[in-house]
Amino acid sequence: MIWFWSFVTYSFIGFLLEVAFAKLSGGRADRKGLLVLPLCPVYGAGACLILALPGWVDERPWALFLLGGLTATAAEYLAALYHEKALGVSFWDYGNLPGNVQGRVCLPFSLAWGVLSLGLVYWLHPLLAPWLARIPAPVGWMMLATLLTDGGLTAALLRRQGDVSCLRWYSR
Repeated sequence: MIWFWSFVTYSFIGFLLEVAFAKLSGGRADRKGLLVLPLCPVYGAGACLILALPGWVDERPWALFLLGGLTATAAEYLAALYHEKALGVSFWDYGNLPGNVQGRVCLPFSLAWGVLSLGLVYWLHPLLAPWLARIPAPVGWMMLATLLTDGGLTAALLRRQGDVSCLRWYSR
């Protein structure tokens, strides 16, 4: 269950990062990935993939920066592709940023993911993992059911509406 709770926790932290980044940069403050839950699943997926990198990567900060950044960038690219092809929507467009690939990923954010990889592996996950391991299984099953329900509703709504603004029910 630790992988599941890591996914949920880092999806929530990603949501908080998105809100903070939007506030600081003057961007949209309502970016999220689900209809109800305050989660950005691409962050959870990216964090779990970074945590799954081989042990030798963790022992070399330069390798963690490089491979962590590439891993998170791959997760971001695949998430953008899924949103576009399967759901017919786009949550972000980096087309105007340097080193972008089809507007789905870009060099500045890839470098940011590399820095965040260092913080995740060396500081945040060691701090949170013992707490996440203590969450009782029934709570995990309830959260999984909630997450799957919200994810299914979100996917159906995005596919039907074709616009991420349909997730902004809380600002109407």
